[in-house]
Amino acid sequence: MTLVPTMRCHAMAEALAFYTNVLDFRLADLWPETGDPAFAVLVRGGHELHISSHGGDGTFGQAVAVLVEDVDALFAAFVARGLDPSARPESPVHQGPLEQSWGTREFYVDDPSGNTLRFIQRR
Repeated sequence: MTLVPTMRCHAMAEALAFYTNVLDFRLADLWPETGDPAFAVLVRGGHELHISSHGGDGTFGQAVAVLVEDVDALFAAFVARGLDPSARPESPVHQGPLEQSWGTREFYVDDPSGNTLRFIQRR
């Protein structure tokens, strides 16, 4: 079984720019090709993430956990691609990878629609 989360976005063009330019996802499919509402399939590392600007798909402000091998290298790559970690100064886990008391190392990224991707490295 494969579970694929769907993140709701306000504007597809803005979401695609963020996910492809900053987070290094590849656009696999998009319906329709322009405008909103729309639905897109993104791929990174052989895994899919769906984004949708349709009213019935998901809710703004949701969180998705993304398990990774090296959060420090990934965070550095995202910053090099334009991620601004200063956007959430009240949240240390948005500023860079942190050791968590439950045995993981994590950092969080918010997309332009307020959804959070939690990048998690298990120890």
